[in-house]
Amino acid sequence: MRRLLAGLISLFCFTSSTYAAEVSVALAANFSAPMQKIAAAFEQDTGHKAVLSTGATGKFYAQIRHGAPFQLLLAADQTTPERLEREGLAVAGTRFTYAIGQLVLWSTEPGLVDAEGAVLRSERFTRIALADPKLAPYGAAALETLDKLGLRQQLQSKFVQGENIAQTYQFVASGNAPLGFVALSQVFADGRIREGSAWIVPAELHSPLLQDAVILKAGADNPAALALADYLRGEKARSIMQSYGYGF
Repeated sequence: MRRLLAGLISLFCFTSSTYAAEVSVALAANFSAPMQKIAAAFEQDTGHKAVLSTGATGKFYAQIRHGAPFQLLLAADQTTPERLEREGLAVAGTRFTYAIGQLVLWSTEPGLVDAEGAVLRSERFTRIALADPKLAPYGAAALETLDKLGLRQQLQSKFVQGENIAQTYQFVASGNAPLGFVALSQVFADGRIREGSAWIVPAELHSPLLQDAVILKAGADNPAALALADYLRGEKARSIMQSYGYGF
C-alpha cells in the first residue's frame, strides 16, 4: 500500500510538473488590480502561474528590446505590441485587444472635482498629476484632453509627472497633488468611484485607450503564455475587468 501511495504521489507530481508552467508577464500599471485577481483565478483554473511585473509600457518596450525575458506583454496601448511584432520580438498573429480603458480626473477630496471637469478652469488647485506621456498612454491621453480643452499651456506649470500611472495615482492618493489624471480602474469598484470626487473624461477628448496583449518571442513555446492569452479572452477574466470599469 505504501509503495502504491508513493507511486501515485510521484505520478501526480510528475504530471503536475509536466503540464503546469510559469509565464513572465510585463503588465501595464493601470491593469495591475484586475490582473492580480485574474492571475489568481488563472492559477486555480489551469495550474499555470503568472509572474507579474508592473510598470510603464514604454519602459517595458525598451527592456524587451534589450533582452528582458518577458514572455507576455499586456500593454496600455496598441502601438507597442504592434511595434514589437513588426521588429520580430513578438510572435506574429498573437496580438489582440484585451481591454479598453478609461481616463478619469480624480481627487481624494469630496467635491473638488465636478462631474463636468470645470475644476480644471478654476484656481482651486496648485498641482495636477499625470503620467509621463512619453512612457504611459494614459499620460498621453491626459495631454490630448488638455489640448482639446485648450488648457495645456495654462496648466503646464502645475504638472506633477509620474513615471507611470501607478506612481501618478500615488501622487494624488498621498495628497502630493490635490487631483490628477489616472485610470478609472484605480479608483473604481462595485460600479462607483471608491472615494473622493471624479470626472470620467469623455471618450471624444482623447484617442481610444485600446490595450493590446502579445506573446513575446521568449514565450513562443511556453504553454502558460498561450493559456493566459486565451484566458484573458474568457468570460471569467472579462467579468473581473468589467468590475474595474474596463470595456472590450
